[in-house]
Amino acid sequence: MKRTRVLSAAVLFLVVGGSAVARAQGRGQEKQDQRKHGQDDRDKRRDQQVSPQEQQQRAQQEQRRAEAYRQRLDEQVRVAQQQAAQLQEQKRIAQARAQEQYAAELRQQQQRLQTRRDYSRDPYVSTPQTYRYVVGGTTRQTNQYGADVLRQAVNNGYEQGFRAGQADRADRRRASYRTSFGYQDANFGYGGNYVDQSDYNYYFRAGFRRGYDDGYNSRSQYGTSSNGAPSILGSLLTSILGLQAIQ
Repeated sequence: MKRTRVLSAAVLFLVVGGSAVARAQGRGQEKQDQRKHGQDDRDKRRDQQVSPQEQQQRAQQEQRRAEAYRQRLDEQVRVAQQQAAQLQEQKRIAQARAQEQYAAELRQQQQRLQTRRDYSRDPYVSTPQTYRYVVGGTTRQTNQYGADVLRQAVNNGYEQGFRAGQADRADRRRASYRTSFGYQDANFGYGGNYVDQSDYNYYFRAGFRRGYDDGYNSRSQYGTSSNGAPSILGSLLTSILGLQAIQ
């Protein structure tokens, strides 16, 4: 009789345990199905195209955005060159070198903006919005092309901040990322397309101040450096961007 009770308890344990495992597997499968369904929806949305009217509006917006940035960039190149000369006079050799490299990139951006573009054929204008993000309390929407620009803004900011921090340390200057021209300008790497300049500036500065801290203090708290190329940590990049998929 005792042996029968033991066997019965064992059978009951297996049945209950098996049910629990089955429920857990079911929940896991349900979550996988939900994720797959959400991904399928996003893939379908990316494959779709926006209406011809909206495409035309976006193409016009891109043209205006690029023209406004081109005018802004002309002034920033002039200021960057002036500040590089001032740094040389102040014997801030390392920072002057970093400033000259920054100004050189702005000049290259100027040249790229001189090339005529057919915005009506740009895939950005026909691709639906798939992400939302928040800047200054305002929610924005963009697609994969715009999201890639925002990611690059953070990375560019981190790299330029890192170099500016290293330069100030080499010149024996007190740490002050806010006085760096790169932080004030925040346009390094921006092409005048896909997102507003102010949004690019916001994310660039978020990367810059973290890169500056790492560069000035010779550490890798916020990023890593490979072959002399600093880059922000992927997990931190995701957190800074705060991109949310549009369901």
